[in-house]
Amino acid sequence: MARFCLLTFLVCTPAFWLNTALAQVPPAIAAPGEKTIVTYHAEGAQIYECKADNDGKLSWVFREPIATLLLNDKTVGRHYAGPTWELADGSAVIGKVVGNAAGTTANDIPWLKLDAVNHHGSGLLTRVTTIQRINTHGGAAQGACDQLGAFRSVAYSADYSFLRKEDKGYTATRRLQGH
Repeated sequence: MARFCLLTFLVCTPAFWLNTALAQVPPAIAAPGEKTIVTYHAEGAQIYECKADNDGKLSWVFREPIATLLLNDKTVGRHYAGPTWELADGSAVIGKVVGNAAGTTANDIPWLKLDAVNHHGSGLLTRVTTIQRINTHGGAAQGACDQLGAFRSVAYSADYSFLRKEDKGYTATRRLQGH
């Protein structure tokens, strides 16, 4: 019986870990059929403004992000209103939110899926079709908002994955050309 239990454990454990690894990105922000080009870590702030709703009640409303994009602890670009991601190579992409999943805690901003809606320059980001914001820490505005027009900056970190649709024709052509 002990051998059976050990065998069951050894056979089932790798399947469990594989399924856990695949489940790291929630279905709401998954991008099936797309390939990751690069993932950058971001450190920065989410900026909020105190605004009144239709009933005059004040609350913190997201205004814009300000973050540095990092790779191996070196600055490679920046993230700002748009939302826009711009790299030192001159390429930039602007996204539009199309999906979200809750952050790990109430203090963490949501994980996002964004469609690329515009590109600038030439470089790594020019072929991006989807951006995913994952592994968020912090960034959610907490507490009362009691002064109309006031701003609040909330520190956050996240990872941004830049993806593109699989383009078999493009890959095959580049291989034939020796690229």
